[in-house]
Amino acid sequence: LNSCEVFIATYTENNHQLWADYHLGKITKEFLRAERFSKTFIQLGIHPDSVPHQFEDDYVNISPTKTNLFDGAENVLAYLQQKYTLHIISNGFKETTLTKMDLSGLNPYFTNVIISEDVGVNKPNPVIFEYALDKAKALKEESIMIGDSLEADIYGALGFGMEAIFFNPLKKEKPEDVKKQIAHLEELLSLF
Repeated sequence: LNSCEVFIATYTENNHQLWADYHLGKITKEFLRAERFSKTFIQLGIHPDSVPHQFEDDYVNISPTKTNLFDGAENVLAYLQQKYTLHIISNGFKETTLTKMDLSGLNPYFTNVIISEDVGVNKPNPVIFEYALDKAKALKEESIMIGDSLEADIYGALGFGMEAIFFNPLKKEKPEDVKKQIAHLEELLSLF
């Protein structure tokens, strides 16, 4: 392996594809965890058996402690919390999501944290949106999904009949059927 950049690029591509499959219910959490590094090492010509088995576990334990927030996140959440009840719907792994929420200091801003593992389906499945609204005692006509995954968050919400705002910090090309988009969280201040 000649550079960490090659490893990161290969891993990122594999991880994104596996997460897309996970969102759609094509693979399990266990398969995703087992494959993301194994597949990466194989593509880079490294036999996965030569990598310590603890590698994935260490990654899962360390990654949630890296809680860098987007610029303005806490200010935007404090502003929105004064006007609205905020909730999270996450396809992330339960233990990772709860650790990230706790260590990032974001828990006080959210009334409910809905995790797909607890519901039994992932976004974009409409069942998780229905579950979240029921738990929030909210109507979809009065709710808005803000998310960074076109497939899971935006198309999931729109398909369910809920308004959605695409958070697109990487400024990827926006499909024509996605009406609302922001690149910076502070843009929400002028929308609400």
